[in-house]
Amino acid sequence: MEPSADWLATAAARGRVEEVRALLEAGAPPNAPNSYGRRPIQVMMMGSARVAELLLLHGAEPNCADPATLTRPVHDAAREGFLDTLVVLHRAGARLDVRDAWGRLPVDLAEERSHCDVAGYLRAAAGGTTGSSPARTDAAEGPSEMIGSHLWVCRRRHA
Repeated sequence: MEPSADWLATAAARGRVEEVRALLEAGAPPNAPNSYGRRPIQVMMMGSARVAELLLLHGAEPNCADPATLTRPVHDAAREGFLDTLVVLHRAGARLDVRDAWGRLPVDLAEERSHCDVAGYLRAAAGGTTGSSPARTDAAEGPSEMIGSHLWVCRRRHA
């Protein structure tokens, strides 16, 4: 393991955009695991879409799964309600139709936490379907255009 892997993971986890940029530009590998076996995109501050963009622009794998839980960065972003980060991950090719070790999709996690905007985006990206239907990866529209009428699902469930 390279020391730069720990440095990059730490900078990503703290949301330090300029430090992440400098480390990546200096050649830090975006997919190298830190000393805990986690990649920077798995430990990044989910509220920092810019950190996600930088990691992805430098080749970070958006679909890397935690070996124990099978969660991916999109599961984390959905669970915590970070729509901007979720959109960045999705546009970079993150799959929205993969279940974690407990059988939950990202949309399930968003709905469990009442993140209606995130759930709406995920449903719209999947064509308004649930469960086993594969999600589209052509989300050219922004979050507000994707959500539209899909918010009623979350509102109805949590009214």
